[in-house]
Amino acid sequence: MLRLVLPKGSLERATIELFEAADLAVSRSSDVDYRASVRDHRISEVRILRPQEIPRYVADGLFDVGITGRDWVEETGAEVVSLGELSYSKATSRPIQVVLAVAASSPWGTVKDMPDGVKVSTEYPLLTERFFSVNGVKADVVLSYGATEAKVPEIADAVVEITETGRALKAAGLKIIETVLVSHTELIANPAAYERPEQRKAMEDINTLLQGALKARGRVLVKLNVEAADLGTVVSLLPAMRSPTVSELFGGGSYAVETVVPKDSINKLIPELKDAGASDIIELPISKIVP
Repeated sequence: MLRLVLPKGSLERATIELFEAADLAVSRSSDVDYRASVRDHRISEVRILRPQEIPRYVADGLFDVGITGRDWVEETGAEVVSLGELSYSKATSRPIQVVLAVAASSPWGTVKDMPDGVKVSTEYPLLTERFFSVNGVKADVVLSYGATEAKVPEIADAVVEITETGRALKAAGLKIIETVLVSHTELIANPAAYERPEQRKAMEDINTLLQGALKARGRVLVKLNVEAADLGTVVSLLPAMRSPTVSELFGGGSYAVETVVPKDSINKLIPELKDAGASDIIELPISKIVP
């Protein structure tokens, strides 16, 4: 039903892992195969291509739905429907940032400090040209094919580059002076396909599964029993997404409690719960959370 295109390169591994967590495992003959499949009736075809190309392919109807970064949607100007942000990137759950960076010793503190004719190297020439134009600076924007941060100061005066943490730019002797764009990974759709009810429903289903898998990351389900006298104290310790579920046990006088908590707090939480009177404490992994 849906022709799906996934990103190759830096986002590839994280995307494949997300689909597996969502029970939409991607199968292919090898890690370098551009063709793949998902055993789900809603997905008829899968290709793995460069994220730079995906917005245009989806806009042109070569694929119905795809995953790419907002940076490439903006750079290409492709007319696509955003089905939602997917909170993951190549190394973290944070969005990447497209930033303007200059030599650490540069006197420039903002884009408006830069003179006309400043030479800027970037893999985002159209996005960069729009950014400088909006800020009233006539820049000489030069397309970079990689190693962009290495081009200051000998080849370029500044770069527009992506970063998650800023460490690589700092290591290259650069400082960030502007954020051009905050770019999330997105699930995008072809506008015509999105208007077809059956395909739209399939797209929404896929998005629900992916979002559910992302929401479950870093969370676990905790279940426990507690006597009535200790219930209030135990519940007060639980950092629930909502109010914990509390059920009276057969025979009265004690309760079963369950809730979802951050996994990074569980080693501290379990001893506290035990000390507060909880017993039969169980920690369970979660694969999806769908509000």
